Amino acid sequence: MRVTQSMLSTNMLRNLTTSYTKMGKLNDQLTTGKKVNRPSDDPVVAMRGLAYRMQTDKVEQYQRNIGEVNNWLDSTDDALDKVGEALKRARELVGSAANGTMTEEDRDKVKAELSQLREQIQDIANTKVGDKYLFSGTKTGTPLYKDGAYPQLSTDAENPASGPTAFESDVNIDVFDGVKLNVNSTSAKMFKDIDDMFESFVGSDADFNKGLTDVDNQMDALLTERASVGARMNRVELMDNRLEAQEGIAKKQQSLNEDIDYEKVITEMISQESVHRAALSVGARIIQPSLVDFLR
Repeated sequence: MRVTQSMLSTNMLRNLTTSYTKMGKLNDQLTTGKKVNRPSDDPVVAMRGLAYRMQTDKVEQYQRNIGEVNNWLDSTDDALDKVGEALKRARELVGSAANGTMTEEDRDKVKAELSQLREQIQDIANTKVGDKYLFSGTKTGTPLYKDGAYPQLSTDAENPASGPTAFESDVNIDVFDGVKLNVNSTSAKMFKDIDDMFESFVGSDADFNKGLTDVDNQMDALLTERASVGARMNRVELMDNRLEAQEGIAKKQQSLNEDIDYEKVITEMISQESVHRAALSVGARIIQPSLVDFLR
C-alpha cells in the first residue's frame, strides 16, 4: 500500500487529538478529584456512584428522623418528670390532710393546693413538640385535655370500645429500613386516672387515708411509663450508633468507587505529557516541506 504525505499528516493529527483527549481527562480528574466526571467516562462507576449516593442520602434522612425521635422522647420524659414532682407534692399534702389533728380550715387549704396541682397536670397533658401534642396518640393536632374533660378511652369501664382509640394509638417514625420506633407515650389513661384521683380529693367526703394509697398507685404507673420511655431512649442511642457506622461505610465505599489516587493520576499525567511531546517532535519530522514551499 502506498503511504502518502496526506495519510501521514492525518494519522499524526488523529494521534495528537487522542493524546490531547487523554491529557484533558487526566486534568479533569486532578481538578475534581473524581474518576468520573460524566457518565460516559465509566458507566459502571457512574451507576455504582448513584447507588452509594442514594444509600448515603437515605442514612442522612434516617439520622434526621432520629433527631425527631430524640425530640419527642426527651420532651416526654421531661413532661412526665414534672408530673412526678406534682404527685410527690400531692402525696405530702394528702399525708398532712390524713392527720386527724388537722382542722377543717387547714384541709380546705390543702384542697386548694391540690386543685392547683390538678390544673398543672392537666396543662402537662397538653404538652406540645412543635405543633404536635405529645400525649394525644395519633391525634397529634388535638389536645388530650379539652373543654374541661379527657376523651373517652377504650379502657373506660363505662364505655368499652372494640379497640384502642386514636388517643391510645402509637406514633411511629422510620429510623432504618423496615425499622420503626414508637416515639409517643400513650399515657391518656394515666392522666385520666390521675385527674379522677384529684377530683376525689376536693369533695366534702374526701378520704385522705385511702388517698395515700391512690397517690402511690399513680406514682407507680408513672414510673412504669418513664421506664418505658427510658428503654426507648436507650434503643434510639443504639440505632444512632448503627446509623453512624452505616454512614461511614457508605461514604467509604463511595470514596473508593469515585475518588482518584492523586499519586497515580499525577504519574499518568507526567507520562502522557512525555508521550505527547514525543508525538509532537515526531510529527514535526513527518510533515516535511512540499515542492510548493521550494517554488515560492
